[in-house]
Parts: sequence; structure tokens; C-alpha cells
Amino acid sequence: MSSDHPADLGRQTPRPAGIPVSRSRPSERLELLLVVAGFAVLTAALFAPLSLAPGDWAYQPENGDGQFSVWNVAWVAHALLTDPLHLLDANIFFPHRGTLAYSELNLLAGLLATPAYFMTGSAYAAHNSALLASFVLSGTAMYYLCRYLVEDRRAAVIGGICFAFCPHVIAHLLHIQLLMTAFLPLSLLAFHRLVDRPTAMRGSVLGLAMTGQALACHYYAVYAMLLVGFAVLTVAALRSRWSDVRYWKSVATGALVATATAAPIAWPFVALRSSGFERPIEASRQFAADWRSYFASAALLHEWMLPYLGNWKEVLFPGFVAIVLGLAGLALGWRARGHLRDTAILYASLAVLACWASFGPDAGLYSLLRATVPGFSLMRAANRFGLIVVLALSILASLGARCILERSRRAWMLAGFLLLAAIADHVVVLTFAAPLRPAAVYDTLASLPAGAVLELPVYSRLLGFRRSRYMLDSTAHWKPLVDAYSDYQPQDFIDRLDVLGDFPTREALIDLSRDGVSYALIHLNPYEPQARQDLTERLQIWSPYLKEHHRDAEAILLEITGRPD
Repeated sequence: MSSDHPADLGRQTPRPAGIPVSRSRPSERLELLLVVAGFAVLTAALFAPLSLAPGDWAYQPENGDGQFSVWNVAWVAHALLTDPLHLLDANIFFPHRGTLAYSELNLLAGLLATPAYFMTGSAYAAHNSALLASFVLSGTAMYYLCRYLVEDRRAAVIGGICFAFCPHVIAHLLHIQLLMTAFLPLSLLAFHRLVDRPTAMRGSVLGLAMTGQALACHYYAVYAMLLVGFAVLTVAALRSRWSDVRYWKSVATGALVATATAAPIAWPFVALRSSGFERPIEASRQFAADWRSYFASAALLHEWMLPYLGNWKEVLFPGFVAIVLGLAGLALGWRARGHLRDTAILYASLAVLACWASFGPDAGLYSLLRATVPGFSLMRAANRFGLIVVLALSILASLGARCILERSRRAWMLAGFLLLAAIADHVVVLTFAAPLRPAAVYDTLASLPAGAVLELPVYSRLLGFRRSRYMLDSTAHWKPLVDAYSDYQPQDFIDRLDVLGDFPTREALIDLSRDGVSYALIHLNPYEPQARQDLTERLQIWSPYLKEHHRDAEAILLEITGRPD
């Protein structure tokens, strides 16, 4: 039986029909509502109790990367609500500007977090709401990609679960940008729609989808460019589209729209690279996958494998359901005709290439990509290509589920079993703790007039990640910080770490006054007894230039009122 789905237009061979996709707008809205609600319920269940009270819980609150993510998302939400024109001028590394681009922008995460931040003013509630939303969006996006490719809603749900809740993503809850995967399947969905009916409009949608991924994560934006580029060439070969003018015009439209709309997002990183910042290739070797990575997972059903692995570098196990159904999808899809076989070939090839690239520079492909693809020199974690392996396997798994279900006499019973198996395959026991709250001194700082702040101790370059706590606590006052932490740190800041760390001294007071820094907040607990005694003596010597606003057993807050000659 042939399908009347609009995607069939222009196909050389019709799609075999699974569950027909309705063209009724009310039914499409209802389907969208049910899909979003289903993934929302599953997300809430997997991430309880954080999902029940996002402002009251945190995942590993002591971790520096986690603190950075909370600050980053909260800053974007705060800036969007108060001063969107200066969004990139984050309150770090004063007096530098454009400092948000020193690491991931996290614009999509901040946008998702804005309603929660507006209602609560809580950085944790904002961050956690974006975290939870990312899984709902990723599952929904993958559902619609799989539904489009295999035309079976039941199989599409399984593909969505395998992708959205894969062990690799769960392992990176501390890195909010790595959770923002939804626009990868959306970009591919836009591409496949373009293939089936090449138009300028569909080309434009493809370009906007790729820009959406740039808003979410610059790593995945590069991946989206590679995915679509590979798919363009592969489909052209599989379907003999080399001479199809409409196809290439639509693809060119997508490229132009993506370039034009993503340029403002990419420009800060281009400027950063022009200043000399890039990742050394040795770092990519350090963050490359190995065979153990593809068997490592913290999911309950996978933990039994860990003792046999030894030391693994990354969590990249796709899950038993994704592997078994994915292999079935490859085998059954290869034997099928038309678009099902094309789908099997495309995504099996993609999985192999992504796995190859994840092994880093020494395996060869990653070095080639680094030498030829713009943006690669700003990245270092080759193992993150493992997510593309999961994406491809999730699509193949939905294809396998569709082929198996259409051969079953009890398809709905089997579909229910596969659904439960997919959910069980991704259950992880997560431990949440109470979030870190700013000390009392930050209430005083928040009440003072605007001005930049130096927090002490400054910490060395090697211990710079500890400054992420200063950034997290700055969400209580949003004053600019002199010392902060990010992937890129200005050279002039690094050069004067010793001067700033010895505050108060003549050199430090002159340096800070020149830059217009108003306050110094000294945290006493990290200082050893002798260092604290030396600090007390310096405070007495330079007291004419300092005004005390707060003092307790943990901290001293000073205003810099003058500078020595």
C-alpha cells in the first residue's frame, strides 16, 4: 500500500506505509502535544526530585564546571531581561568586554531559562529548567525525524528515547551546552524534507535549523555542518541527484541562510581566534575516545560492564536497545527498497565515520577535519563525536523497530515491550544535593553602588577553575568581576595574577584604581595561618585607601577609596 505523505512527492520509489501520518492540522497539534507531554513526563520521572523543585536541588554543586554552567545560563537570562544589547559583555574579566565569548555562549539555554529566572530570580531554577527542557526538546525533535524517515510513530518514540536520554548526554549534566542536542535531528529533518521537495523555502528552513544549533552549542554547530554536508553528497549519490538543479539550488539557499544568520553568533569566536587563541592538537589526543569508551555507561542495566573495562576516557555506550535495533535496522533496511535502504546506508555510514573521528588525531580522520573545517581549532574533545554515533544508531533503531513491528501479528504488544525496554535501558540513579548559597557578605555587596569587584584569593592559573565559585556567587549582585574562569583567559589578566593576589599592596592598589575597580572581597578560610597574618598586616598598612563595609569570620568586604602616589 502506498502512502500519500507529502514527503513521497518526487520520490523514485514510494514509501511503504507504517502508521500513516495524518495531514490534518488539529491532529498534528494533538500529536505534538502528546509527544511533548510524554517526553516531559519521562524527563520528570528520570530526574526527580530536581524536576519537582528545580530551585532547591543541584547536580554536584561543588564541581567547577557545574558552577560555571549555572552562572552562564543565569547571565544570559539576566542580560536578556535587563540589557540584551550588552549580552556578550558578561560580568567577568573586568575591564574586558565581549567576555561571554571566552567560552560557550549558551544562548539557547539562557533563552529557555529566562521564564524561570524572571519568575524566581534563582540561578539554579533557571539553569535546571533549561536542563530539563533540553531533554524534552531533544526527544521531540528526534521523534519527528524518525517519524518522517520510517513513518511509524511507535518506532519514532523509541528512536527519540534512545537519542535524548543516551548515557553520553546524562554523563554531561554539568555541561549545559552538551545537553542542547535538539537542533541536530531538526537540521536533518529539514534536510530530508528538502530532498523530497526541493524549494527555496525548505532550503531556508534548513539554514535556520543549523543556525539554531549554533545558538545552542558551537561544538554541535560544527557537527550539524558536517552532518548536513555529508548527507547532501551521500543522497546525491544514492538518488542520482547530481544534475538536479532544484536540489542544488535549495541546498545553496540553506547554506546562504545559515551563513548569514549564524554570522553574528560566529563573529566573536572568529575575533577570539584572530587574537591567537586555539586548542593545541595535543588536547584533542587527551580527549579522544578509545574502545572502552563505547562500553562505558552509568545506566543501571549497563553498570555490570564497568569492572571489566578498567579506565575509560568517556561514556559513549549507545545502549542495548539502540545497538540491537540499530543492527536490525541496518540489516532489514539494506534488504528493503527505496528510501528505507537509503536511510540505512546514510546513517550506517555516518555512524562509522563519527566513530572513526571520535578516536582523535592519531586515527587520521579527526586530523583531516581539523585541517580543513572552519572552527575545529577551537575544539578539543574528539570523543564528543560519539554523540553522532548515538544519533545515527537511534535512527537505525527506529528503522529496525518499524521493520520488526510491521512483521509482527501482535505489533502493539511488541511495541509496548520495546518502549519499556528503551526506558529501562536509560535509567540512571542520580544524586542531587542542596545548591550552594552565597555567603552573607554578598548581601552587603549587592546593596552597594555599582562597581567592579576583585575577589581573593585570586588563585593561580592552574587553579583558576576555583574562581567559578566567585562567578556563581556573583548571580546575587551581578557586579563585574576582575578574576574569573573560562576556556580563554586574557593574557594581561594572567600576567598580573601575582600582583592581584598580593592585594593590598602599592602595585595592586595602583593597578586596580587605574582600571576603576571599586571593591575587594577577601575570603578568609582559604588562607593559611601565616598568609592570614601577612594579610592582616598589609590591611593595616594600606587602610587609608580602604573602607570596610563588612567583616565576619569568613569574609572581609572593602571599598577601594584611593590610590597611593
